[in-house]
Amino acid sequence: MPDTLGPKGELTLRTLAMPGDANAAGDIFGGWVMAQMDLACGIRAAERARGRVVTAAVKEMAFAMPVKIGDTLCVYSDIQAVGRTSITLNVEVWAQRYLSDRMEKVTNAIFIMVALDKDGKPTPVPAEA
Repeated sequence: MPDTLGPKGELTLRTLAMPGDANAAGDIFGGWVMAQMDLACGIRAAERARGRVVTAAVKEMAFAMPVKIGDTLCVYSDIQAVGRTSITLNVEVWAQRYLSDRMEKVTNAIFIMVALDKDGKPTPVPAEA
């Protein structure tokens, strides 16, 4: 069932789906979409942690519909929880269809990011400013 309420979270990343990211049928590879989600989470979590973060886990993810060449991929992120060293984000991906204002939800997932210190060890996430 299509999501008619619109995206949830903050628009964190927009990018164009190009032919090099697609299979022979013109559908964008799911791994490319997931990489864009990971980039968005890295941006949002690093801003919140005020430092280096890495992806620790990705929870269940399923594709509702394909992304096509020419679509603008819009990745929205919403911080759900902040632990001692971790940040949990809900991520939604919407496709703005080529040469259209139509937006369709493609997928969503929960990403867990961990803050790291300069030596690559988990470090506490600072309190919000």
